[in-house]
Amino acid sequence: MIEPAIKFDDVSKSFGDTLAVDALTLTIPRGSVTVFLGPNGAGKTTTVRLTTGALVPDVGEITVLGLSSIADGHEVRKICGVVPPNPAFFDQLSGIDNLKYAAEIAKAPKRAIAPAAERFGITDALHRRVDGYSTGMRTRLALARAVLHDPEILLLDEPTAGLDPESSRAVLGLIREMAGKGQTIVMCTHLLHEAEGIADVVVLMGSGQARAVGNPHDLMASYASEKCVAIDAVDRSELAILANMPGVLAVNGDGPVKVTVEDMSIVPDLVKSLVDKGVDITRVEPHTPTLEYLYFEMQSALGDQL
Repeated sequence: MIEPAIKFDDVSKSFGDTLAVDALTLTIPRGSVTVFLGPNGAGKTTTVRLTTGALVPDVGEITVLGLSSIADGHEVRKICGVVPPNPAFFDQLSGIDNLKYAAEIAKAPKRAIAPAAERFGITDALHRRVDGYSTGMRTRLALARAVLHDPEILLLDEPTAGLDPESSRAVLGLIREMAGKGQTIVMCTHLLHEAEGIADVVVLMGSGQARAVGNPHDLMASYASEKCVAIDAVDRSELAILANMPGVLAVNGDGPVKVTVEDMSIVPDLVKSLVDKGVDITRVEPHTPTLEYLYFEMQSALGDQL
């Protein structure tokens, strides 16, 4: 049996009267890319901070690669790389000095600094003091710092906030690279298009609990109930007749149209009817819902649980 990367067992954490994490039980598979979704206040950031022992739960147990985040917090932090939403640095020091210090603490080789800085486009700024960095530059420095010791687990909390498109692509490239090597990535994000195609597991958080957990395809089957097909034609205006065909529930879009049907088995008949009417069809394929679509479908289904 494969050892889970991270396991939460009935974990709760409060801040005063606010219950941030509520009896959370969750297993994150080793070597997976797990994406936490949910509205502000859902408990995503608190869950990440509990993972490394930066916060101690009120009740419950958390294990990270078999280590207790409470009893073995120091060891846990050695195997994790973390990019928080508001990363802290020694602002009076330069970027290079911050990275040298981080490398020393993590026992990472100094030769790891230059490639990490280059990956996230901060090489030219390394000798400037960090208090002169923009928000995006601070995030890039945090990303470089997080990967210096080649961590077994990378925890990213809104990692692309304030980044330009090129740097955002570098982050997603890093995730794919690490996942390809069997490392575990946990990412909290509200930019759903960025998680598209990289998530092995989606966790929808709400009120401090994991309201829905699973592979995106399995969740799609459970929550995205619409049966849709994309159809295009040389003359798209001719596709308007689809709206009046038997078994068609809705037709949306003025480009390739998204046709919602009662059952996918009627699609061949729809295509035949269009051809018989002289429509020159150029495309027919099942409509692939996006992660954003899944998110809002889950929100709709779970309602006030979020």
